[in-house]
Amino acid sequence: MSAPPHSRVSPELLRAAVRARYPAFLADLRRMTAVDCGSHDPEGVDAVGRLAAERLRALGFTVRHEPVPVPDLAAPVGRVLVARRPGRRPSGRRLLLMAHLDTVYERGTAAARPFRGEGDRAYAPGVCDDKGGLLLGLAAVGALCDLGADDWAELVFLCTPDEEIGSPGSRPVTEALAAEADAGLCLECARENGDLVGERKGVVDLRITVTGRAAHSGVEPERGANAALAAAHLVVGLQELNGRIDGVGVNVGRVRAGARTNVVCDEAVLDVELRAATRAGLAAARAEVARVAARTPVAGTAAEVTAGEECPPMERTPASVALAEEALRTAAGLGIRTRAAATGGVADANFAAGAGLPVLDGLGPVGGGDHSPGEWLDLTSVVPRGTLLAALLARLGAEPPR
Repeated sequence: MSAPPHSRVSPELLRAAVRARYPAFLADLRRMTAVDCGSHDPEGVDAVGRLAAERLRALGFTVRHEPVPVPDLAAPVGRVLVARRPGRRPSGRRLLLMAHLDTVYERGTAAARPFRGEGDRAYAPGVCDDKGGLLLGLAAVGALCDLGADDWAELVFLCTPDEEIGSPGSRPVTEALAAEADAGLCLECARENGDLVGERKGVVDLRITVTGRAAHSGVEPERGANAALAAAHLVVGLQELNGRIDGVGVNVGRVRAGARTNVVCDEAVLDVELRAATRAGLAAARAEVARVAARTPVAGTAAEVTAGEECPPMERTPASVALAEEALRTAAGLGIRTRAAATGGVADANFAAGAGLPVLDGLGPVGGGDHSPGEWLDLTSVVPRGTLLAALLARLGAEPPR
């Protein structure tokens, strides 16, 4: 994955074009973060989507909004936004940009914690995750269009409405678009130290139901089989799996057992999360959990394991490594120091990578404090990171398809 022999736009011109779009970036960041758009707030999510669509149409994209009905969800979600723009180089690549419209915050949060700037930082719900990244994508693409440097076959800009709850509705859309593309760039913000994200762990949720036998705890406890006690042993055994398989994490996040103190508990439920850097690691971890659950040490009890939908890891592959190296060379040429790090968190990048697309993440501005009252964005990182993203889009788009 090498750069074209010459670049149509100098770094200075590209940086100036991104800088010219900074006031609009900041104004839209204030506007977007003033909207409550939790994953189950479709009105708010769609309001943010309409603003993004307006900006994309102004850049020459054709935009469509698609509902994503998910019957199993207790509450609805907003619409997915898919925008397409052909470029000037039919022989170039089809690139997929990914961002998300939703946040983790409840209604009322935007009013309680409105946008504020303190020094070089901006604070607001969603300012980093993912409004800053989404808007940086618009600024970078806009800068390239301003300079006539849209050297790609097609650029697809995907905005999902349900990323913060695992993308249950938009996942098929992401996977279908990934199958059409040559490279994917995810606009989650860079790590706090400025690192890009080259790898993300995959995740699967498991539910372990332990059944026992009820009995009067005072009169005849010996006739019972205590599912709560069996569950307690399982919690210890499952947590001890951490460190046994390279790159795998196990967390028993919730335990529920029994209904009354005078009844020997006849049922307990454990909700367990597995994270792993590879599909093989996830499979090995699931096998270990099944092994532990099959050996409940309390006579008369048994455990059954059921799995939720698996989110694939964004694995380190030769193609993803080549993409990361291209980004690091581009950054070095712009005087930006960064690395391609691995993280345990998941994003829509996981689903694109799981569909076989080489993906790089963390291409938004620098930020942190995600999902917390202290969520922040480094405003001084917007222009340099936007320049990096624009330069990378120009270089990748001009290359022949993979």
